[in-house]
Amino acid sequence: MTGVPLQQMADRVAGLMEERLSIKGTGLAEKLQKGGRALPRRVRAAAEALRAGADMAQNPKLLLQVDQQAVSAAYDTCVRHLSALKPKRPKQSVAAAVAGAVGFSLLSVAVIVVAVLVWRGFI
Repeated sequence: MTGVPLQQMADRVAGLMEERLSIKGTGLAEKLQKGGRALPRRVRAAAEALRAGADMAQNPKLLLQVDQQAVSAAYDTCVRHLSALKPKRPKQSVAAAVAGAVGFSLLSVAVIVVAVLVWRGFI
């Protein structure tokens, strides 16, 4: 196996981290540094192993020292965990959901106040 598939694996995991966890960064190493706390310990360790393997694959002599099976297992662990997560909502949709809930609450209170006023005979 050449270094290109290892880098593609690292890029795929980095893409999933950005998509599912909204972690910004240029590569897997930076994303792990910024948002690795969002991953469970086992997945974080697997992502670190994948990052180390991808870094070693950049050098042809170090590529021979990479344990391909361990890197593949780490990749599978990361992809399995990140694929199961739902993507985070963008901030605009969260704000819209909060605004909708507040609006519904205000409407409900207004209807109850009008109902009480009608029941008491003020309207």
